[in-house]
Amino acid sequence: GRPIAMAGMAVKLYISRRGSSGLAASRCFSKKCKAEISILVVDAYSKQGRQDLKKGGMSLAGKLYVDMLQRNSPIPVMTDIVYPADAEFEVPDLQKYSGVAWTGSSLTVYHDTQEVVQQIDFSRKLFEDGIPQFGSCWALQIAVMASYGECAKNPRGREVGISRKIRLTPEGIAHPMFEGKRSTFDAFTSHDDEVTHLPPGAVLLAGNQHSSVQAATVTHANGTFWAVQYHPEYNLGELARLTECRREKLLRQGFFKSNEAVDSYIEMLEAIDGSSTETKDIQWLLGIDSDILDENYKCAEVKNWITKQAIPFGQCNGLI
Repeated sequence: GRPIAMAGMAVKLYISRRGSSGLAASRCFSKKCKAEISILVVDAYSKQGRQDLKKGGMSLAGKLYVDMLQRNSPIPVMTDIVYPADAEFEVPDLQKYSGVAWTGSSLTVYHDTQEVVQQIDFSRKLFEDGIPQFGSCWALQIAVMASYGECAKNPRGREVGISRKIRLTPEGIAHPMFEGKRSTFDAFTSHDDEVTHLPPGAVLLAGNQHSSVQAATVTHANGTFWAVQYHPEYNLGELARLTECRREKLLRQGFFKSNEAVDSYIEMLEAIDGSSTETKDIQWLLGIDSDILDENYKCAEVKNWITKQAIPFGQCNGLI
């Protein structure tokens, strides 16, 4: 069956670290605020997963997120990266961070392994501390599992490459995460699993024919997590490298008939990504337009999270 969305309509923009009873108004928007923000980036890949990405020539997920945050913040961003799938992971001191941004992962969120459980527990701590969270793909599933929703393998199989016709719900159209976004759009994607049951405190913001939950906001304990199933951090070059990383899986799953077909697809992606000349013919052939070529549009959700969640939280807690 299709996923069932359960949620209230409240949108929490930010919360004081002192608790939900006050917003430390005297510290908000102070003239003494420093003009930079600290964001913790959570690279959710396991060590093996990171090695697989390196082998295929793809950038590590944490670096992609750092680069995206720095490109899309109105003020300078200071970042640290943690790896909560690693056995030696310890929760860092969180006092300096105005937000936490989660990457994707090749792990399976409903598997009861240390690599997964440590990440769910970490997100729950962040919810308790009230620090705003954002992320893509795995992050949406972590947000749901940490707040006691459910995820499962998608019976329609893998969604990969470009997610088509993502449609905002009425709540999504009104939500600040999608300010500047059209009601229907395409986005980079790669996932096998999906959200099947949203938890209490979640609002369904977008879906498409492949996955009914393509975006949601989850309010739990003292915090809020804005998350999308797709990948605003990707570009065509990274998609080409990811295709190489997943070559055998994509052949096995029937997305390509031969290695030559994989090679041709990768070449077309790289031609568009690195071209200073007109590639209208390839864009038309692959169905690629400004939804994913326009950086400002592609990353609108990220920019909105920084300006409407992370920065206000930092200002209200004397961090900016």
